[in-house]
Formats: sequence, C-alpha cells, structure tokens
Amino acid sequence: MNERILIVDDEEVVRTNIAEFLGSQGYVVGRAVDGLTALEQLLEEDYALVITDIRMPEMNGIELLKRIVDERPETSVLLMTAYASVETAIESLRLGAYDYLLKPVVFEDLLQRIENLFSYRHLKDEVGRLRRDLRGRLGFEGIVGSSPVIRETFELIGRVAPTETTVLVVGESGTGKELVSRAIHQHSNRADTEFLAVNMAAMPRDMVEAQLFGHEKGAFTGADRRRDGLLRSVRGGTVFLDEVGEVPLSAQAKLLRAVEEQEVFPVGADRPVKADFRLVAATNRDLEVAVKEGTFRQDLYYRLNVFQIRVPSLVERRDDLPALVDHFIALHCRALGKERPTVSNETMKLLLAYSWPGNVRELSNVLERACILCADSRIDVSHLPSEILVGETLPTSLKNAVETFERSHIAWVLRAANGNREQAAKMLEIDPATLYRRLAKYDSEGR
Repeated sequence: MNERILIVDDEEVVRTNIAEFLGSQGYVVGRAVDGLTALEQLLEEDYALVITDIRMPEMNGIELLKRIVDERPETSVLLMTAYASVETAIESLRLGAYDYLLKPVVFEDLLQRIENLFSYRHLKDEVGRLRRDLRGRLGFEGIVGSSPVIRETFELIGRVAPTETTVLVVGESGTGKELVSRAIHQHSNRADTEFLAVNMAAMPRDMVEAQLFGHEKGAFTGADRRRDGLLRSVRGGTVFLDEVGEVPLSAQAKLLRAVEEQEVFPVGADRPVKADFRLVAATNRDLEVAVKEGTFRQDLYYRLNVFQIRVPSLVERRDDLPALVDHFIALHCRALGKERPTVSNETMKLLLAYSWPGNVRELSNVLERACILCADSRIDVSHLPSEILVGETLPTSLKNAVETFERSHIAWVLRAANGNREQAAKMLEIDPATLYRRLAKYDSEGR
C-alpha cells in the first residue's frame, strides 16, 4: 500500500487515534498540529492525501485547502469538522476538496472513502498508461516523414520522452520544433496533463519574471492580485519555452533554480514555492555563441542542454516532401471545406527544386495559399508564389531533369553542411568519393 497520509488537527487525541488506525491499515501517516505546520511538512515530504480539521488556530482547514490546491495540486484533501453546515461542505468541494466528513469520525467510513480515492487514482494512472501505449503504437502525431534523418529524430524522441530529463530542441526556424516538443510530452508520463507553449520572443522583457514565476498582490503597479505564473500553472504538465535564448539575463538565474529545484520565487514573495513541471526548451540561435558573448548563462545552457534534439531542415529531408505535400493539402482542404485536389507534375517538380528557406512552415503556407486559389481539382504552377516560380524550370527530358535536380540538391546539401564534403556525403547517403566525382563532373561541364 505505502500511500502517505497527513493528519492535521489541533486536538492531539484526534490526531493520534486516526493516525494509529490508518497505520494499522498499512498507510504511512504523518501528523501536524495546525495548517502552517502541515504546509511545512508538505514542502519536505510528498503526501497523497491530507485529512484536516476545518476549525484550527493560525490557519483553518479551508485556508489550508486553498494553499494545497494552489501549491500541491497532486495532493488530495479530505475535510472533517464537528460544525457541520451545508454551506461549508459545498464551499470545500467547490474549492477542490475530495470529500467531507463529520466528527466524530467513523473509522470504517473514513477507510472506505480513502480506499475509493486511491482506487480511482490508480485507475486514472492505468488509463493514462494505456493511452500512452496506444500513442506509441500509432507514432508521433503531426510529424510527417520517413527519411533517415527524421527517423533518427523519432528515435531520440522515443528514448527521452519517458524520462524527466530537460530537453533542448534546436533547428532552423520553421522546422517543427514545437511539434517535436509536443511529441515528447505525448509520449511522456505527463501525457494526460497540460502542454503549455510559451514564446519568449513575444513576451515583454520587463514582464518575464512575473509571467514565468508568478507574483504577489501589490508586487508592482497593476498587480491587483496574486498570480501563479506559467511554470506553476501547468500543475504537473510540460512547459515548452520557445526561443529560450530570448530570456533576459536577469531572469536566467531564477529559471535555472526553477528547473533544478522544481520551485519558483514569485516576484514580491519572501520565500520560494514548489512547482511541478517538465521543461522542453527550443531555439534557432547558437546558445554556445550567446554564452561566449555573455548574453546567456553558461550554467543554464548546460542545464537545458542535457539532451539535445536537432530538427533537420527541409533540405536535409527532401525525401519527405511528397508526403508533406499530401499531408498539408489534406489538412488545409479539410479546414477550408474543399475537395482535395491533385498536384500537377510540373508543380511537384518546382516544389522539389525549391530551397525552402522557411522550411516546413513555409511549405505549409505555400500549400494553404494554393488550396485557396485552386478552383478546380488540380493545383498547378499558377497557384504557386513568385519566389518558387523564378527558379530554374526543369527540362522535359527525364534524364536531364534528374541530372538538374541532382546537381541542385547536392548544392543545397553542401550549403546545409557548411561546405563540409564528408558531412554532405553522409547526409546524401553516398560515399565521399562518389560526391567528389559528381562535383568534378559539374565543374568540367561549367555548371
């Protein structure tokens, strides 16, 4: 059994009797004389259930309930009182109490309610596990492709998702870093909790600390009430910090502490409070360069970069482009309420030949536009934007078209590899000697 229960009552005889009874039933039981003492114990130990009296000095049971719901939402609360009233019962249940008991407590009734609670929690955990297993069999929702580089990304997601490890997702803008982060959440033990995406580049720099860590009432002008902050608001979920390189230097120490200690220091507070979240961060900036420039803390970089996943650019996974085209056309036509059109051969040639500086996001936008413009059953060249049309048109001859595409594709991969021919050959899945021969041939042809 081994579930931990905390008994809170200012009457020693009540605490002792309930604790001894529940201890005899196999539960691990703690005791607290009032609400403040209970909160201190909750900061030090994890309890699955708090059984508390309502009328107590210093802090009553309703106030304790509010603090537990706010600061330790994973802990259930069972209230008991000798001063029964319908209003009190309704209020406690509305505020988040699991149940309500009258004094004197009937032990058999108390035991039945506790067993019902833990049975429900265990069933909920099992349902969550089965859902995660089903998602695992169905693959990574939203990430389309089967190229070697994207399969490697899937492998990394599958390995890190079940852990509590902090993940840093890197890659060019528009490659799908948020999709990768959502896949990590969906395949984690937190899959049934909230996934909260936060774009740090869009957050006012002077409000970062208050937004992330929360604030007390009156902490600054306009703080008319206390707020939890984004890291605490997920209550056991996953926080995705996009563009994490935009976090101001002044807030980075607090973020480091929040990740390491699972606690935050709200603005205006005199002590930290517990937070339960998993962090997945993303950036298209080189954080190592930011560390050298002094705009990003080295210790925070190392803490975020425990497990890195690099999302490949669309150039690196060009084999996935036909599947992505099919996926986005189906997606956008469904949203537009239109029949799904086909794609002309010439249109597909141009899509394959384009360099896609905006990656998958740009491809999606191009195809959404094409679906809107398409008035019949086929997307053709006229539905594409000018930047794609100005590129070289592929020749009619299949042999010449293949050679033209190959030459362009090798040039793009070389750029992606920063001119490193060995790395480019690996990305192209050919021997370096083969790549050298192809490049020599293109040079001799003056192309």
